[in-house]
Amino acid sequence: MRSRTTRPDCRSGLVSAVAICVLASACAVNPATGKRQFVLISESQEIAIGRESDQAITAQMGLYDDPALQEYVQRLGERLAAVSERPALNWSFRVVDDPIVNAFALPGGYLYITRGILAHFNTEAELVAVLGHEIGHVTARHGVSQMSKSQLAQLGLGIGSVLADERMQGLTELAAAGVGLMFLKFGRDDERQADDLGLRYLLATGYDAQRMVEVFEMLGRVSAAQGGGRVPGWQSTHPAPENRSARIAAQIEQRPAGVVKPRVEADSYLARLDGLVFGENPRDGYFEENLFLHPRMQFRFRFPAGWTTRNQRTSVIGTSPGRNVQIELSVADESDAASALEAFFSGESLSRTGSAMGSIHRLPTAGDGFLLTRQDDDNLRGRVGFVAYRGQVFRLLGYSPQPDWDTFSSTIRAALASFDRVTDRRVLDVQPRRLGIVRLDRATSLADFARRHGATVPVDTLALINGLDPGERLVAGRSYKIVTGGPN
Repeated sequence: MRSRTTRPDCRSGLVSAVAICVLASACAVNPATGKRQFVLISESQEIAIGRESDQAITAQMGLYDDPALQEYVQRLGERLAAVSERPALNWSFRVVDDPIVNAFALPGGYLYITRGILAHFNTEAELVAVLGHEIGHVTARHGVSQMSKSQLAQLGLGIGSVLADERMQGLTELAAAGVGLMFLKFGRDDERQADDLGLRYLLATGYDAQRMVEVFEMLGRVSAAQGGGRVPGWQSTHPAPENRSARIAAQIEQRPAGVVKPRVEADSYLARLDGLVFGENPRDGYFEENLFLHPRMQFRFRFPAGWTTRNQRTSVIGTSPGRNVQIELSVADESDAASALEAFFSGESLSRTGSAMGSIHRLPTAGDGFLLTRQDDDNLRGRVGFVAYRGQVFRLLGYSPQPDWDTFSSTIRAALASFDRVTDRRVLDVQPRRLGIVRLDRATSLADFARRHGATVPVDTLALINGLDPGERLVAGRSYKIVTGGPN
């Protein structure tokens, strides 16, 4: 939401005077730049928002299960934060279990980096460049600045609510949502400033600044490789300033050459990636056409043919071609199916429509049809079932606009009834693709390297994660990444 450029429509002299006082008191000195900055959020509030959001993000995205890698990133981040303008923050650096190429920061010193972006770095200096950039967003208080501008836009709606003790209510609700803060989108000026600060921290810790330029080039290649697909993770929260690489390269060029050889740490970094999960992890569920298989939880679920499906950490969702009907599978909080059903129908706008659901594949089941009454008669009809299986209760849900229910009810019923056990060892034993590190004893082509070591991804993918052109020769005596394993 954009901040307003015109004066708020204050309806009394008193309100106008109060608004002026608020705006005056909200100007603080940016700790990273020394310039005045508009913020409505104190440092203690900023830290509280970050801490609360951290719990939600780690629960929803999940942390990558490698304590040594987590400790390494935390230690590296702390070293950078120590030379920043806010060293006293209780900095937290986490690797999240996500295959996309992304990194992001929350207010208060909570930073996250995906295993997907780690797989695309080839040196520790590149990792440091990205961590430094994210630290820059925190030290310059970009997140709280964006949130403050959003609050300022509400001044015209009632200045009293901004001054009341509850003025942080909207922000704490956002923090409770957790992942909402992850998608705070910074402007290009913020990105330039974070680049400059990241460069400052990178140089202060003795790393090769040129690797920051290489990170920008890698992000560009990842974006190009995704083509018309979904927006790359980094671009979804980091709009790229124009001439980003050239601008930082020019700054590096103007600096005097150092006496000490800058740190790169290529081999030691690559060694830490050996065994890293690459791409989607099938242990957390995967699709074979419209059939969803979950090896870890040992179940299967079939979505209607031709539907768009997506596997999220807390749910699996299928959407009809017309985007008006949806089927969801998730895990309920209750300990048994009957209690989960009663909890589902405890809402005032929900009513049962029958008929009750019978047992699904002889598993304890409770379910019923429902009507969700909404404003403007935009009601939904649907069916919900709860199935107890292997110590958990699964929620199976399908719904459509009320006028479309007769058309889609049989499709939804068939999908919900498809939930079943998995006993096929091919599914239960499936493993993810993983990175391996190979030190070459002789020069070779990338295609020969892929064949010789049993790569299970295209040569173009190997080129991308190794920072190479597909036709480039590999050099003897150097280490390169290979990707092997995964579903057959």
